[in-house]
Amino acid sequence: MYYGFDVGGTKIEFGAFNEKLERVATERVPTPGDDYQKLIDTLAGLVKKYDEEFGVEGKVGIGLPGMEDAETGAVLTVNIAAAKGKLLRKDLEAVIGREVKIENDANCFALSEAWDEELQGEESVAGLILGTGFGGGLVFNGKIFSGSNHVAGEVGHMRLPIDAWFHLGDSGKAPLFDCGCDKKGCLDNYLSGRGFEQLYEHYYGEKKKAIDIIKAQAEGEPKAVEHVERFMELLAICFATIFTSLDPHVVVLGGGLSNYDLIYEELPKRIPKYLLSVAKCPKIMKAKHGDSGGVRGAAFLNIK
Repeated sequence: MYYGFDVGGTKIEFGAFNEKLERVATERVPTPGDDYQKLIDTLAGLVKKYDEEFGVEGKVGIGLPGMEDAETGAVLTVNIAAAKGKLLRKDLEAVIGREVKIENDANCFALSEAWDEELQGEESVAGLILGTGFGGGLVFNGKIFSGSNHVAGEVGHMRLPIDAWFHLGDSGKAPLFDCGCDKKGCLDNYLSGRGFEQLYEHYYGEKKKAIDIIKAQAEGEPKAVEHVERFMELLAICFATIFTSLDPHVVVLGGGLSNYDLIYEELPKRIPKYLLSVAKCPKIMKAKHGDSGGVRGAAFLNIK
């Protein structure tokens, strides 16, 4: 039995999966705020509960918005105050008496999609999340590649390519957004749903929700049409830069903005001109497993 935990800033989602990778249990509980011991107790309590229910010791995987320090194992996260700087994996292992695996939630998303029946034969799958932020995960031959420092796939902290900077207006016109990593110009603040809204406000001086901009574009409102055109080209430039580096076989998009169907029509047409002449645009598809991807991927961390 495979147990997956998707630990977020406000809630913990648990899922149990059988040997056929079918989900057989689901539970959601609040994430303890600043109480680390309560966080450990909550995770351990769910493990014990479902061990007893299924009569087995399930294999445990955890996905969270952050990563472990590659040397110390300390959790690096800004969204889960109780876990920040703590040895979460080691401390939980000591309580439940078995191995625990921890990965970035974007990596878990990518693994979930890569283990979908349709994609299991693909050599490489890149999962890109166009949500509140922009991030990603890499799966090669069914396994997450997290890199030497556990930051592989952190495409949200790549900087704007020079073509993108010129596209946005260059001198004085292009916005240089600050990032939570203390740098400027990170893709997280341009390609995310938040970035989509920030760019609109920068060019038109008014705040609008992404869903309202998209609706206005569909109705032919000039500013919205211009904005979406600018954004689609920006996505194409930035994705082409990522694809030139990673050259994935398949790209799966998740997050709220990934539900914008125009993306799947426009990107395959726009990306090729920014690639090397010998390269072709990989297949770009919408995630199948939506909000459950983090739990699925966390559970599948233990598949050999």
